[in-house]
Amino acid sequence: MTIRLGDPAPDFTAETTDGTLSLHEYLGDSWGLLFSHPADFTPVCTTELGELANRKGEFDKRNVKLIGLSVDPIESHRGWVPDIADVKGTALNYPLIADPDRKVAELYDMIHPAMNEKVTVRSVFVIAPDKTVKLIITYPQTTGRNVDELLRVIDSIQLTAGFSVATPVDWQPSQDVIIAASISDEDARAKFPDGWNAEKPYLRWVPQPGK
Repeated sequence: MTIRLGDPAPDFTAETTDGTLSLHEYLGDSWGLLFSHPADFTPVCTTELGELANRKGEFDKRNVKLIGLSVDPIESHRGWVPDIADVKGTALNYPLIADPDRKVAELYDMIHPAMNEKVTVRSVFVIAPDKTVKLIITYPQTTGRNVDELLRVIDSIQLTAGFSVATPVDWQPSQDVIIAASISDEDARAKFPDGWNAEKPYLRWVPQPGK
């Protein structure tokens, strides 16, 4: 199946390094970051899993639960876990899904038709507390994911979910944001009583709300 932004995140139950996990139950009222890896004992993925373990506290502060996935079986995952800890200095501290039958990979459209059917593409899904998909990013196998960028995008998604704003190019937390184009000036006056800086009629800048 094809998943698009705003779609419900398909639920599933799978075996993980932390035991059996049902996605929706595991997430509860939290956000989720579900990310797949082509296979165990692969170099780029080892660095990614280790770095995410290192920085799990930053995701915890944002109420985001991490869930990794590889299509290899649980026995292989358990053999790989010490390598992940050794490379980055932090033990794996979030569940890593074993998906040897590719049930989850196919449910989330993680297998590219032009690639080996046993190799998942390196996808990222951000799932909101209402269990809808808010972000999809797919990386090539040769390019490691940028954790700072994942955190930045999550900050933007969480901010814009709570306020009628959008974030501009290269935005970082605490920088000015843009009043959403869907908000009329009349409605904006009620939402932003201190006014805004209109660089263009459609480009209205305000300080980040909720700080």
